[in-house]
Amino acid sequence: MSVLQDFMEILTGHFNNQEQIEALQKQGITDFPYAEHVNTACNDKITGLPQDFAGVFMVEESYYTTNGKTHASPHLFLFTEAEGEVTLTSYDIPAGQDKNTFSYATMQLVAYADLKASTKFTPAVYRCKDGVWEGGSVSMFTPVLKFTLFERFSAEKLEVSESMEMNGKRTFGFDEPIVYKRK
Repeated sequence: MSVLQDFMEILTGHFNNQEQIEALQKQGITDFPYAEHVNTACNDKITGLPQDFAGVFMVEESYYTTNGKTHASPHLFLFTEAEGEVTLTSYDIPAGQDKNTFSYATMQLVAYADLKASTKFTPAVYRCKDGVWEGGSVSMFTPVLKFTLFERFSAEKLEVSESMEMNGKRTFGFDEPIVYKRK
């Protein structure tokens, strides 16, 4: 199995942080979001991929629930491998598809030539050490809006730390990572 196949096997599936939520609630912490990830490889929905295309496109459906309200945050990512490292490149949701309801189930066929890499997101690079993949990136979405991503993936869990800063002040994110486990 290739490095990329190993990585995608860990990353694809349905995950949530129910275990983390229960532990935090026992400590009296109730403002941490319940989160779900549904990660599905989607090369089958992309037409015209080059014959020697070795990457894997993935739809990431993220759902965050706080105070009884759920917010969806879908993404389209491309994962590629070079020299034992995996790179995540973010892509814009394909034209004509609803950014609010985009999911693997609703994704319509799209031509590879019509896909556009995000100009705002700095690709994240992951390296494996002792069976754990670590990586991330820092992106400047605007001159004053900074997005920081750091992740650790293993067969046991996905740990995701994301934060947004506006003019140096955090507007989104938590002091500890969201810890997802496979459902």
